[in-house]
Amino acid sequence: MSIDSVKLLGRQVDNATAKRFQSWQFRSIVGVMIGYAIFYIVRKNLSMAIPGMEADPDLGFTKTDLGIFLTLNGVVYGISKFVNGFIGDRVNARWFMMFGLAMCAVCNLIFGMSSVVWMFGLMWVFNGWFQGTGYPPCARVLCHWVHPNQLATKMSIWNTSHSIGAFVALVLCGYIVSFGWRWCFFIPAFIALAGVVFLFFVIRDTPSSVGLPEIAVGKMTEEVEHKRTTAEFKEILKKRVFCNPYIWILSVANFFIYTVRFAFLDWGPTMFQQWMDLTPSQSGWMAGGFEIFGLLGMLVCGWACDRYFAGKAARVSLICTVFSLLAVGCLWLWKINDLPLVGSIAFLFAVGFFIYGPQALIGIAAANIATKEAAASAVGLTGLFAYGSTVLSGWGFGYVAENYGWNCIFISLLAAAVIGAVIQAFLWKAKANGYDD
Repeated sequence: MSIDSVKLLGRQVDNATAKRFQSWQFRSIVGVMIGYAIFYIVRKNLSMAIPGMEADPDLGFTKTDLGIFLTLNGVVYGISKFVNGFIGDRVNARWFMMFGLAMCAVCNLIFGMSSVVWMFGLMWVFNGWFQGTGYPPCARVLCHWVHPNQLATKMSIWNTSHSIGAFVALVLCGYIVSFGWRWCFFIPAFIALAGVVFLFFVIRDTPSSVGLPEIAVGKMTEEVEHKRTTAEFKEILKKRVFCNPYIWILSVANFFIYTVRFAFLDWGPTMFQQWMDLTPSQSGWMAGGFEIFGLLGMLVCGWACDRYFAGKAARVSLICTVFSLLAVGCLWLWKINDLPLVGSIAFLFAVGFFIYGPQALIGIAAANIATKEAAASAVGLTGLFAYGSTVLSGWGFGYVAENYGWNCIFISLLAAAVIGAVIQAFLWKAKANGYDD
């Protein structure tokens, strides 16, 4: 059976080339999926360590103190994702990703061995910076190996990597924290070092780096694809990113989407233990289930976007945001009325299912609108706003939970979801991609 080379590459090639491209495409997607999942293992491990660090009499931390760690990490990560987005469009994705993951492992090892506040803060800030080297090379690899008509589906599949990574981190640390909170950093660090070796053998930068033709899309054919000069690249950034109103609207919306997402991801284990009276291992499974249903939501949304919405990711993102708003409200009302735990679990998983759709689709929309020439830069800008939200979801929510309780957190989340939905409504008429501009 012959392979549809036009669907894969946007041009007709011989069957042997199409088969080789398909093999490398699969390998590249799997490679960046596993690699990015490992980034999350050395990033979301802090969430499970927070209750143990708060209870450690030698540290004397409060929720507000630990919330500052989350905020600093998130803000620095957002800035790093923004800056490294420009670098990611210009350098070899394979080496860039390997370097970042190795440095995250080092930061986790030093964090686990520390006992003073300034060293904790310094290492988690550095970890946030090097975490920002994960997404840009993935965006570059995917946009070079996947045709835009398939990007929503395949990028949604890739985007499950952070849910897988967070699930592993939460469940794994939910058990190993019984040996001490420091092990929540040591074991993930060793996993990350193994991941560096894996990336070396599996991923490659672009099709041309392994002797294959680049994907042709619209006016962007093989004849006009070439290494951009600095001046040309700056002009591309200006047109496709900084002077593109759709990219800015996506970025602002992402701030509020991530506020909801991080509230459950970062504070979930603590919330489940203190608000729902669950054990650490039970809270780990609850938070892990939130991620798994988020994974399913991303897959369904990506498929529906390509299948029924002609790749218009912004429309699907808006619909999912509205449903996530309803799920957050139902979860809150169910719990405050002391109804059975099974209902709280169901609504929590519904929040995960619907909030991870927009989390994935906003990045997909930005990458497609900016085209593969500026995809990493565009997702870097949306990421800057996304992780700026940790000012609210990190320090802000830590302060609110400590002084006003978890009910006030839910009121804040409902407000964030409403604002996020209203902003995304302005994107209803946005085109699926910018390749014909």
